This record gives sequence, structure tokens and C-alpha cells, in this order.
Amino acid sequence: MRVKEWAKLEGLNVQTVWRWCRSGNMPVPFTRTKSGAVLIHDPKYESDNTREPIAEGRTVCYARVSSADQKTDLQRQADRLKAFAVAMGVTDAEVVTETGSGMNGSRRKLNKVLADPTIGTIVVEHRDRLVRMDFQLIQSALEAQDRRIVVVDDTEMDDDLVCDMTEALTSFCARLYGKRAAKHRAMKALEAAGENDA
Repeated sequence: MRVKEWAKLEGLNVQTVWRWCRSGNMPVPFTRTKSGAVLIHDPKYESDNTREPIAEGRTVCYARVSSADQKTDLQRQADRLKAFAVAMGVTDAEVVTETGSGMNGSRRKLNKVLADPTIGTIVVEHRDRLVRMDFQLIQSALEAQDRRIVVVDDTEMDDDLVCDMTEALTSFCARLYGKRAAKHRAMKALEAAGENDA
């Protein structure tokens, strides 16, 4: 249901609800459409015929953190996604958790989820939990297969943008220095081989 309708039913000011959506403090799940409209999924008011249709196939909740020391965050994220899926009307959603960088394109579990055509809906808490960059490309590829991604909180904060930039620079620097180190090792090996031949 739209923000205006939900605010009226709850006896709230529309601007308050918009502020909650932007800050991530909504007491109930919500999604943003491609056009930017906010749809609120309050189980109290939704019946089966008003709920956004679920894509054919299985529903997977994908949770990710960057490092192993965030394991408690990973579990809380998975629990929130599972609750959101239940609010959407999906009782048998699978939860896939993974630890790894959002810039890493070789995440085994994510690649398995994306490649599985039986998965119709992928639920993530934020866009950056799926990938740091090129979210729209993945979304378009899935939509071409009649599959979809549901982002629980689609707001992007300024500090998220700073984190994205920092992570991108770190990734590029690691690649650059990694190539430089590999070149240095190759030169050492060639020098050692040249000394052995002499």
C-alpha cells in the first residue's frame, strides 16, 4: 500500500512516514518500485490479493557481511530478511548467508543463487549486500528471466557512498600492487634462472 494510505490508517503525518522510510526506521517492511514509489507491506492491512505478486519459483533471502568478525550482524540480518519474507507472504523462504567483500565477483554462494533458474525472488536488506557496484545490471539480467530482486531498505546514505568509494579505491590499489608484486616475483625467478644457467 502507498505511504499516504498507510499514514491515514495509522493516524500519522505523511511526512513522518517519509522520514521513517528515508532513515530506515519504518516499523513495518517496505519496498521501492523502479519509479521510486514506496510500497508499505503491513501484514495488519494486507490481504492476499493486495500483496505484491511473488515471482514464480523459490524465494531466497541473501545476507552478506564483509568480515568474519561481523558474524552476529550476519545472523541479525538473516533474521530480519526472514521476517520480511514472511510479511510478504512467503513462509518457506531459504536463507543464504555469506562472508566476503561486496566488490568480489567470485562469491560462490551468490553466484550459485544467481545461476539457479528455480529461484524467482532474491530478498536483500540493502543493495550493497548483493553487490557494491552494477546492481542495475544484475537486476536487469534477472528481470529478463522473469526473476526479481526485492530490496528491503533501498535508501542510500552519504556514508554508504563514501564506503563505496573507499572500497573501490582499495580494490583497484590491491589489483595494482598485486600485479606489481607478481611482476617483481617473475623478475626474481628469471634472474635466478639466469644465474643457474651460467
